[in-house]
Amino acid sequence: MFTTGLILQELLQGVQGPRWRDSIIEGFSTLPWLVPQREDHIAAADLRNQCRRHGVQIDTVDALLAQLCISHELLMLTTDNDFAHLARYAPLKLWPVPTPNTPP
Repeated sequence: MFTTGLILQELLQGVQGPRWRDSIIEGFSTLPWLVPQREDHIAAADLRNQCRRHGVQIDTVDALLAQLCISHELLMLTTDNDFAHLARYAPLKLWPVPTPNTPP
């Protein structure tokens, strides 16, 4: 299991109260971090452009998170359906893997 500062930041932006904040920071302190490199940002821009050509709009941060998973061959854990749309046009592996009956 890995994480990145973007995930921690997004969780902390929605937190209410110092106890929850401290709990999240503590929980994330044991996870190894992926730090995006220049190549990751370039590939994320390419990924976003590729999706856009297929009519799929992906947020800049989501494109970078997806690219980190792709380049490090990691399975992405998410509840955001935007990643399922992205995975139709990129080698992104999602958990749980959507079934054929799962709407995109």
